[in-house]
Amino acid sequence: MQHVTPTAPLALEIRGLIKRFDRPAVDGLDLSVRTGEFYALVGPNGAGKTTTLRMIAGLLRPDAGTVRIGGIDALADPIAAKRIVAWVSDEPMIYDKLTPREYLEFVAGLWSVEPSLAAARADELLDWLDLAPHADERCEGFSKGMRQKVALAGALVHDPRVIILDEPLTGLDAGSARQVKTVLRERAQAGGTIVMTTHILEVAERMADRIGIIAHGRLIAEGTLDELRAQAGTQTNAQARDAGSLEETFLALVAEPAQAA
Repeated sequence: MQHVTPTAPLALEIRGLIKRFDRPAVDGLDLSVRTGEFYALVGPNGAGKTTTLRMIAGLLRPDAGTVRIGGIDALADPIAAKRIVAWVSDEPMIYDKLTPREYLEFVAGLWSVEPSLAAARADELLDWLDLAPHADERCEGFSKGMRQKVALAGALVHDPRVIILDEPLTGLDAGSARQVKTVLRERAQAGGTIVMTTHILEVAERMADRIGIIAHGRLIAEGTLDELRAQAGTQTNAQARDAGSLEETFLALVAEPAQAA
């Protein structure tokens, strides 16, 4: 984790975001993430995490509210916003008949990345994610971990400023998960902004600068782990370290709005 100054410019600003299906999935959500910050969004199933990320990434239009990415109104100018954003879903979406190198060339072309620059970035990403030995094999035979790494490389090839990830470690083996976590951490340390949902609370605890807890489509708490502990009233002394874990803090904070409802 790194220290992000409170005066760093906002990379992401959400105000009054609303999306309804049969019921409100996101219900007046406000959220701010600063440049260079690694922000983890956690919450129970059905809390609105994925719906929120899909609206940020421009895949789903909100019923109300605003989304600003790098100062750009993402609803008024979605193309400009998407140029500085990467989206990685929990189910890697790649073209099976392409090789990783061909896929990266294709994606870079969609973003009008100059060919020589695209090739250099592709080589760097293939090495970074340990995909170089498989760069010229078709993706159709790849495991989920390999496919997820190819999808992540494709998301990064246009050098986005903000990376949006929905459960990026789901179904990955330990080796693949470690590589993905290393790439994300290095990206944040280099000044990129990362917003990630995860069910793996230990990942949020270890990697994120700040953690937001969402329930019933609303942000019910956010902050560093120590700040969340304070909000939940959990103890943080050495003898009660387990009681102050993110898991215990998360359960305490989620229980409060549920009881109020």
